[in-house]
Amino acid sequence: MACAAARSPADQDRFICIYPAYLNNKKTIAEGRRIPISKAVENPTATEIQDVCTAVGLNAFLEKNKMYSREWNRDAQYRGRVRVQLKQEDGSLCLVQFPSRKLFLNE
Repeated sequence: MACAAARSPADQDRFICIYPAYLNNKKTIAEGRRIPISKAVENPTATEIQDVCTAVGLNAFLEKNKMYSREWNRDAQYRGRVRVQLKQEDGSLCLVQFPSRKLFLNE
């Protein structure tokens, strides 16, 4: 296995993960919501999250068969996660308005 310092920020396994539960206003913090209810949406899907990320100009791809560990419902609607690239290969930001995972989720 390669040393973590040798991996590029542009490697897909270094992209941040966004699960729909992070943005779901029907979830509590304990159930996995990571943003304020005022900014959350009702039952987002991984495909919708990918579409928004792509529309903003970020490199994002969908992993359909992944499940959030706190998600008790195993329906296809709740499956999937989105991997989003925040940093380029040289370490610079892809978009300056998203310097971190926390700011990305809260915008």
